[in-house]
Amino acid sequence: MSLDIHSSPEHEFEAEFGLPEKLPKGEYILWQGSPDTKTILLKVFHIKLLSIYFGLLLAYRLVSGFSDGEPVTAILYSALTILALSSLGLGLVGLMAYLIASTAVYTITNKRVVMRIGIVLNMTFNFPLKMIESADCGFSKDGAGDIYLKLSKGTKIAIFHLWPHARPGRWATPQPTLRGIKNCAEVAQILVDAWAVQNNVIARTVQAAERKTIDAKSPYSEAEAA
Repeated sequence: MSLDIHSSPEHEFEAEFGLPEKLPKGEYILWQGSPDTKTILLKVFHIKLLSIYFGLLLAYRLVSGFSDGEPVTAILYSALTILALSSLGLGLVGLMAYLIASTAVYTITNKRVVMRIGIVLNMTFNFPLKMIESADCGFSKDGAGDIYLKLSKGTKIAIFHLWPHARPGRWATPQPTLRGIKNCAEVAQILVDAWAVQNNVIARTVQAAERKTIDAKSPYSEAEAA
């Protein structure tokens, strides 16, 4: 069982941590974990691009100020203002990433996947393994990544209820996603094996060699469960 779980006082009265109720007889937890804050910052909020953008704004202000012959005090004042606002913006993004990661708990049992998500208003989604058609994995170089759940046809769920725990770019048919999982390959294998048992099929092995950098322009590595 994963130890990468954020615990907070507001959930101390849960019947069972991360679950809406105690598991029925015959059902047990195979894995439980939470998103990695750093991965959420990088993959959901693209913190590096934001930092570069604010850096370019600051550089432009300095270059344009000196080229126009403005007083040094005015240039420095404007630069400090931009720097302060940029720091505030990045700080708020960092706080948002932390709250998303600290309030989400993903659970894989031998019969379903449970996602407890939401910062202000917590919601719990139950996805029986028999409702899941396939599970795809997007890996980064450090092994962290996302696990995308493709649900059976006819299963509808609003992406606004899931975000950011949904596969990017899939607006018409949202796919619930376990985001920012550190040991993504291992967790994906646990899910695939449990899915195979529930559906009486032979599962594909998730291999470390299949890891690829998550990039919108490159294909995802996949761990098919169907």
